[in-house]
Amino acid sequence: QVQLVESGGGLVQPGGSLRLSCAASGSRLSIYDLGWYRQAPGKQRELVARITTDDITSYSDSVKGRFTISRDNAKNTVYLQMNSLKPEDTAVYYCNAPIGTSNTFVRLDWGPGTQVTVSS
Repeated sequence: QVQLVESGGGLVQPGGSLRLSCAASGSRLSIYDLGWYRQAPGKQRELVARITTDDITSYSDSVKGRFTISRDNAKNTVYLQMNSLKPEDTAVYYCNAPIGTSNTFVRLDWGPGTQVTVSS
């Protein structure tokens, strides 16, 4: 059974940066397309960044140009570099493996997530 553990969140001022990590145990992440999701209070979880097994990346319009997703298969880890953070980026961030082109259905159990708070 695959376990995902996200880390790297915290409190940051608007305009700041954070780098999130998601490490997996129990399976090789290299066999999956991977994504970073976020869920703000009172809102549905949304997919914000995606990377395929061929390292093709895509982003939601809300984070395009500010966030970068990457993966290190040797470390079984996926990353999210977040720059120029805005208060509206405040959310709990999760990683998972999207099924096909779905932004909703995923292959793995959710991890605990990591809280990102952007505030002055």
